[in-house]
Amino acid sequence: MTQDAAFVPRLEAGARPMTTHTSPPPDPASGTDMAADAEDAFAPVCVLVFNASDPSGAGGLTADIATIASVGGHPVAVVTGAYARDTAEIFDHYAFDDEAVAEQARAVLEDMPVQAIKVGFAGSPENLSAIAEVASDYADVPVIAYMPNLSWWRDDLIDQYLDAFQELLLPQTSVLVGNYSTLRRWLLPDWGNERAPSARDLAMAASAMGVPYVLVTGIPAPEQFIDNVLASPQAVLSSARFERFEATFAGAGETLSAALTALVASGDDLTEATAEALSYLDSCLDAGFRPGMGHVLPDRMFWAQPDDEDDDGPSDDEPPQDPTATDGFVMPPHDTQH
Repeated sequence: MTQDAAFVPRLEAGARPMTTHTSPPPDPASGTDMAADAEDAFAPVCVLVFNASDPSGAGGLTADIATIASVGGHPVAVVTGAYARDTAEIFDHYAFDDEAVAEQARAVLEDMPVQAIKVGFAGSPENLSAIAEVASDYADVPVIAYMPNLSWWRDDLIDQYLDAFQELLLPQTSVLVGNYSTLRRWLLPDWGNERAPSARDLAMAASAMGVPYVLVTGIPAPEQFIDNVLASPQAVLSSARFERFEATFAGAGETLSAALTALVASGDDLTEATAEALSYLDSCLDAGFRPGMGHVLPDRMFWAQPDDEDDDGPSDDEPPQDPTATDGFVMPPHDTQH
């Protein structure tokens, strides 16, 4: 893989800063155990995530949880619904009741400080309304919103969902993340210029809906490269160019947006967090694997895999190991006898 990145060290003047929600310092006179407080200071940051359950592990909450834990955060996962899908395609989605979504979120928010919020697929306008209401009560916590490709869904449901997202959630969104083609169709449906819209054009469209920053991924570039650009209406804040992989991935956008949210929660500057999240995603894709018969998935725990030189595998002279054997015993079949 090759990477050519240039990053602006600070945000432009007048831009709305990213803020984090942290607990107040302990009062020495209160009798608090200072050793415990010192340990808490090094505890993982809490990242609240709204997303659907994905049994394939391609995206959804599975991707968010693995990514946030991998970059050092504590995932606080709220289930908005469930996909019926495999690694190749989404067949259906079943949305949770909006009250169930709200109750999940409020239960954890009343128990622990959350430093950032990621919103993935909420599943229904009602759930978007519930999430927006919860987020409005924590206005100092940055919201990273990811818009996935919804082409698998019914057209009328897509329109209702995008309208609700635009009206209810975008005004509270700190950073909108999405693929170039997805954001272009949504934010600039009537683009009539012969020139293709730029990331700044998309940022200006998002700004009219209340979003200060947009991270646009997968922008076509010459010679089999793609660009990823963080932009505001005023400027391109950072950009990174990556060589295109010869594979079709599922879950890349979920991985990137979850990593960005966790890094922002940790206190990183937005441009720095973007650079780190893109670098992390590139490593995940480089180590990607195909667990089923569909697309390749990012290996979000690539750093935990053994090095090639440390894993020589069994020699030709050694018999293959029985994968059902544990400590000298063979696992019995689990078929039920009647």
